[in-house]
Amino acid sequence: MATKTNRPTSPHLQVYRLPLTGIISITHRMTGVMLTAGLILFVYVVSALAGGADCYAAMQTVMNLWLVKLVCWGFIYALFFHLCHGVRHLIWDAGSSFEAATLNRYAMIELAASLVLTLMTLIWGIYGL
Repeated sequence: MATKTNRPTSPHLQVYRLPLTGIISITHRMTGVMLTAGLILFVYVVSALAGGADCYAAMQTVMNLWLVKLVCWGFIYALFFHLCHGVRHLIWDAGSSFEAATLNRYAMIELAASLVLTLMTLIWGIYGL
């Protein structure tokens, strides 16, 4: 038989709001997994290049599918997000920027920088600038 205690209970996930830095930390881990999965696609492309003309043509057909293009752009965003978060960790390793307001400001800068870098890459890829 369970006994009732006066200990407080944890808030439920529908009540508790995860702070921005927590969301960024989880996203950093997810982008790390995405980068690992993206390397499988990269190995496929390199092996198709080494496989000859028929393998290369088949790879180009697969790479021209809209879903694969979306996955590639997701990979590029994950790469830039992971890079920006790594720079943020380098700043932390220097022992600075641990105030709550600074943490949130850097998180927003990190998100904006990763989006801008992805968009710049998209524009460079389309227009060849």
